Order: sequence, then C-alpha cells, then structure tokens
Amino acid sequence: MDGDAMSVCIEIRGLSKVFTTGKRRVVALEGLDMDVADGEFVCLLGPSGCGKTTVLRIVAGLEPATGGSVLVHGKGVSSAGPERGMVFQEFALFPWRTVRRNIEFGLEIRGVPEGKRRAISSDLIDLVGLKGFEDAHPDELSGGMRQRVGIARALANEPTVLLMDEPFGSLDAQTRNLMQKELLRIWSATKKTVLFVTHSVDEAVFLADRIMVMTARPGKIREVIPVPLKRPRDRTSAEFIAVRGTVLAELDEEFEKARAKELSPD
Repeated sequence: MDGDAMSVCIEIRGLSKVFTTGKRRVVALEGLDMDVADGEFVCLLGPSGCGKTTVLRIVAGLEPATGGSVLVHGKGVSSAGPERGMVFQEFALFPWRTVRRNIEFGLEIRGVPEGKRRAISSDLIDLVGLKGFEDAHPDELSGGMRQRVGIARALANEPTVLLMDEPFGSLDAQTRNLMQKELLRIWSATKKTVLFVTHSVDEAVFLADRIMVMTARPGKIREVIPVPLKRPRDRTSAEFIAVRGTVLAELDEEFEKARAKELSPD
C-alpha cells in the first residue's frame, strides 16, 4: 500500500536498538525504515532474533530506541499511550479477575466511571464473541477464549493502533485458524491499524495487506510484499500458494544468515 496515497499511521526512520549486558553488546536493529497506513494490516516476518518483537515494543513505548525515530500519527513515541493497544502471546490476564474485569482493567486505571466501563466491556464482549462468559475467570476458558479477552482488553481504550506479538502462537492449529478469521472480523468491524508479528508464513499471507520481511540480526526491512488477494482467502488456491512461495524465497537467505550467526564463535 502506498504511504503517499493514504494517511500514514506509523512512520519509522533509521530505527536502531542495541542491548548491552555486561561486556556483551548486541545490535538488534539497525537502520530500519517502515510505514504503515491508517487501517492497514501489516505482518512482520523474519528469522528468530531478528528484532520483530523489539520493533513492536518500541512502537508500543515499552522499550526505548537507541536511535532513529518512531512517529504515530505524526507524534513521537516516548512511552506507552492509550492510542496503542498491545496483545501478547502469553495472554497476560489477571487470574483473579473475571472476563469483564480483565477487559475493564485499563479503564479502571484511567478512572473511567463504572457505568461507562460496563457499557464498553459489554460491547467488546459481544464483539469478540464472549457473551455468556462475562463472569468466568481465565482458568475456566480455552486458549482461544483467553486471547479474545486479551484482544478485547487492548481495544477497551479505543486505540487507533493494535500491536500484536504472535498472539496465536501458543494455540493448536484448528484454534489458531479460527482465531485468525475472528481477528479479521474484528479488524473489519473496528478499522484499526494492525502491526502483527508472526513466525508463520501461512498466517501472514492469510491476514496481511502487506508482509514486511526482516533481515537476520541486525534487523531491518529486507522486502515488502503486498498480498493482493481478496478476503476471505483460500489457503489452497494457486494465488495464495504463489504469494506464500514468494515470501518463503525471501526468507530462505535470511534463515541461512541467522543460522550462520548462531554457529559463529562470536
């Protein structure tokens, strides 16, 4: 999607991140540039350790950048903010809180009145398909249902950007496919901008408007691959398989580079 043709939501220029532990210095990101348009669904793919999650955490304001700039709707990111909602792989729900009270947590912190909190959480419970489970606790829910709660909680503050760090990575294959469809339904209903980290090429092709393939560490954008397929997408179609093959071809060289780094004595 051409950032000039549409309003840019996330603008990253020259992003770098260096982690230092004792005498060890790891350059995780170096010179990373990317744009994400308003309402766009973008997936980040790349070898393990290439910095995908680090990019997400910097955009979320949970991790400071070492260099470069990150703008969301033209404003620099220096800390977490309600316009950016984060969904984690590990659910990160409070076990002592019900579904409703987990969803309302951020609203409570912000001091939103109880009546408004309840109205917001009720709408989100309907949106994510959890009606009837409002008073259930996380240990009473399946993995897919827990992640629905995580998505609803992220949406409760009415963010314009949804940042998702392998949210379905711990789910079984059938539940993962179902949750991908549910996420697209929610995205279509809410018109959020989504930046989604995944290790799955199939998942990226099924979900994304564009796939950004990252290099092996230090991470930067190697290639941006548009996915010009109408939704809902058929994973068995020749067009789907062709895009998948294009993405895999880009990843192969980066996987080899990553493997070489792992085997290096340095």
